[in-house]
Amino acid sequence: MHNFDFVKPGSVAEAAEALKAEDAMALGGGQTLIPTMKARLNAPSALVSLSGMAEMVGVSGSDPVVIGGATTHGQVAAEAGYPALAALAGQIGDPAVRSRGTIGGSLANNDPAACYPAAALASGAVIKTDRREIVADDFFVGMFETALEEGEIITSVSFPVPAKANYQKFLQPASRFALVGVFVAQFDSGVRVAVTGASEEGVHRWSAAEEALSANFSAEALEGLSVASDGLMSDLHGSAEYRAHLVKVMTGRAVRAAG
Repeated sequence: MHNFDFVKPGSVAEAAEALKAEDAMALGGGQTLIPTMKARLNAPSALVSLSGMAEMVGVSGSDPVVIGGATTHGQVAAEAGYPALAALAGQIGDPAVRSRGTIGGSLANNDPAACYPAAALASGAVIKTDRREIVADDFFVGMFETALEEGEIITSVSFPVPAKANYQKFLQPASRFALVGVFVAQFDSGVRVAVTGASEEGVHRWSAAEEALSANFSAEALEGLSVASDGLMSDLHGSAEYRAHLVKVMTGRAVRAAG
């Protein structure tokens, strides 16, 4: 690991100012950044800690549920008044990871197999930063890519609460990331289905399932649908064809559990 400065701001404004330094990087829970630094894949000149700022920690509201960007997975699991989201947070990693990792850090990193991006996209969440608000449909750009600009900080995430929702995760046991994860959310305006762990482009919506489930919210509505394997990830844990099969299976399970 290279030498670096450590900055612990007292406010979002101070953090934003510190991130203007050349090669400075924001540090959330450090569950991704620190290992990459140890492997010398990242070499920031300074780490700007986003923890410890009261304005970015905590869960409030009932609909929408608003979660501070520096809120840990464990806090979301224990406090979020959105049962499907709380259950998702409780499945992330292990207790050590859940005690350190943050929702803002996860969304900003946008790992293609992370859980929170599926929840945000399926829920139609709004990601608030120190500069603007970004709807989830515009936030996730591609694998490890988001609409965030350099030095932009996720301060909170606002989740509308659907009438019914559930997240089903086919666990990759070594990493505890999703080999395939599907979040289904039913709103008065229709159903949203978001898939993580499958696509080479990262989290995405399954529009054919959304249309079918909006007309008939039951697992049987998916029977005539199929998922193309083109563009899906293929690795030692599962082929693209296997992941395509899992997308439909996990969507059906989520619908049954939500119903």
